[in-house]
Amino acid sequence: MKKITALTIAIISLVYVSCGEGKKKAEPEVIKVETKEEKKEYAASKMEAEFNDPKIANIYKQYIKLKTALVNTNAEKAAAEASNLATLFAKVEMDEATLQEARTIAESKDVEEQRTAFFKITAKVEGLLEDALSSGTIYKQYCPMAFGNTGAYWLSNSKDIYNPYFGDKMLKCGRIDAEIK
Repeated sequence: MKKITALTIAIISLVYVSCGEGKKKAEPEVIKVETKEEKKEYAASKMEAEFNDPKIANIYKQYIKLKTALVNTNAEKAAAEASNLATLFAKVEMDEATLQEARTIAESKDVEEQRTAFFKITAKVEGLLEDALSSGTIYKQYCPMAFGNTGAYWLSNSKDIYNPYFGDKMLKCGRIDAEIK
């Protein structure tokens, strides 16, 4: 009888231990994976418009380079492109206020400050384009949400919307407001 009792106690102890009562609970394995979010670089569309005056053509091409840098939210590139634009503005004797806006972008490392100045430059460049095209179309585009929902315009080579005021945050926010021919 002592053997049966001892055997029963041994079996109960074995069942107790093997059922996990005494086992340490396993922690799930955590694996950390480093991911790099690849930032897409946007390029300007090919220019189809042709100009009567090569100086105006150069200003517009440089304006598009500046716009593209802002679409890509690249403050350093925008500064370099604005510096080149200021040089071209000086060659056509652009007013001092517009030259100062280009210099503001060139001297700033803050993309939001650059975008504010770009808005003012857009209006002046648009004025230069009046009767300047010999063929093709330039698209005047508009984002109603820019600058706290006051809205802002920019010029583009194509109908595709690439918003320089928001970049990747709201890349496709906008519409074509007019066509300059």
